Amino acid sequence: MCATSGTSGSPGISRRSLFAASAVGVVGAVLPVVARPAAARSRAAACTGSYRAEYHFTVPDQWKNDPQRPVWIDGEYHYYYLYNPDYLTGGTTAGTSWRLATSTDLVSFTDRGIAVPKDTTPNGDVWSGSAVVDTDNTAGFGAGAVIVLATMSPDDNANTQAQYLYYSTDGGRTFTNHGTDPVLPNPGVRDFRDPKVIRDQERGRWVMTLAENDKVGFYHSRDLKSWTYVSGFIRDGIGVFECPDLFRIRAQDGTWKWVLGVSVNGKGAGLPTTYAYWPGSFDGTSFTADAEEPEWLDHGWDWYAAVTFEKRDPDGTVDPTARYAIGWLNHWDYANNTPTIDCDGFNGTDSIVREVTLKRTSGGSYYLASTPVPGLDAYVSRTVDLGDLDVDGTRVLDYEGTAYELSTRVEWDQLTGAGVQLRRSGDGSRHVDAGVHGDYSFVNRGQTENPDTSGNWQESHAPFDPAAHTVRLRILVDRTSVEMFVDDGRYTHSHEAFPDLADTGLALFTLGGKAVFKNTVIREFAV
Repeated sequence: MCATSGTSGSPGISRRSLFAASAVGVVGAVLPVVARPAAARSRAAACTGSYRAEYHFTVPDQWKNDPQRPVWIDGEYHYYYLYNPDYLTGGTTAGTSWRLATSTDLVSFTDRGIAVPKDTTPNGDVWSGSAVVDTDNTAGFGAGAVIVLATMSPDDNANTQAQYLYYSTDGGRTFTNHGTDPVLPNPGVRDFRDPKVIRDQERGRWVMTLAENDKVGFYHSRDLKSWTYVSGFIRDGIGVFECPDLFRIRAQDGTWKWVLGVSVNGKGAGLPTTYAYWPGSFDGTSFTADAEEPEWLDHGWDWYAAVTFEKRDPDGTVDPTARYAIGWLNHWDYANNTPTIDCDGFNGTDSIVREVTLKRTSGGSYYLASTPVPGLDAYVSRTVDLGDLDVDGTRVLDYEGTAYELSTRVEWDQLTGAGVQLRRSGDGSRHVDAGVHGDYSFVNRGQTENPDTSGNWQESHAPFDPAAHTVRLRILVDRTSVEMFVDDGRYTHSHEAFPDLADTGLALFTLGGKAVFKNTVIREFAV
């Protein structure tokens, strides 16, 4: 499981203590919350509406954290995620299972309930890992069986983490444990988790990547049951590796590249706390990065434990030029700080699914660019076309909303900064700011309610070239989140924020000059 035992949050906090507080239900419903602490009940009494996201995935009840890589089965994406059904009342018995939701378009999901249960073996609950479809029956459970490799720890200890196998013969709906012994025991190291398995069809074997502190370990197997260590990729100084990812993708220029990714908390090094990745090469055994330093798939504070997965055409064909990605819109630094548990009986929201492509810079290096999943277009319920808007200072728009997408191209001759004020209060004192300033793009949530009570993680930055004198912004706003895609999506920012439900205004602003916000369009969604 990503971010356990204080490795990516508050040092010294055990994994189970992070789960010691929250609620019950079904998608879209406002549910009763029972047995909450008195402080939580008093906050709930102040709720005047729902904080549940309009068009982002949310857990039906209780708690969710890490997404598990979705797999394509029988014409649907099977999306598993870590789910704790005892978040509120479980106390020390709380922990995670794998819950399943299915989707054909990655916007609308159908809840299918718990697929991999917790606490049914002496090994306790089930942490992060990955599912694969065993088309060739290499594991012996039948052709097409769905196999899960996941981390478990009998005593909830970072020193005893090991990898266990579950299997499904009903299309990935329910799973059975393959005994109680690990298929990959802990060799005596701290932090040994989050197996990600892919099929190396060319060599007739499975390849696993495993997070091992500051190393990604690579393992081979013929049958998914017996694993052999073959190499390691090490990078220190950017935090503990979690939730590794390995995939091959064809760039827009036709070049094939392998990409190795990890979730990591880089705050201590002044880096993002999201998904670091290295384009490079992989020979089936070892990975070689093109550059020493990683790129980052998101520069905000709340895009953690992200996974990428195959983009499928409607007939099931894999698109080699793109992948999808989804991340947990939260962070262990403040995982329990959300009004959704008090007002709606749940704690757990995901980012919008992204389409990710590989592009080449003028200097010859490669990077991943992100755009919101195209399936959103089918759910547009209202479009407000504001056209071209001249702005010098602050311009309040004649629009109000709590969940929408805003897109615009800002152009200027001389300017210090420009952007938008989202979820603006009537008196203008509260808002989330997003835009560009000097040589960086940014999102700042410091002027509204948000989960970071320390005040240290209010504004995120990503590089921006002011010499361009223009920037394209595409911003997704929902009741508890802001996600900004800058220009082609090489740089993105994802944040939790909890504006008052009465704060529905929108304004444009410039600093140090005038700008034109061209083709400014707002879209609302009904999912």
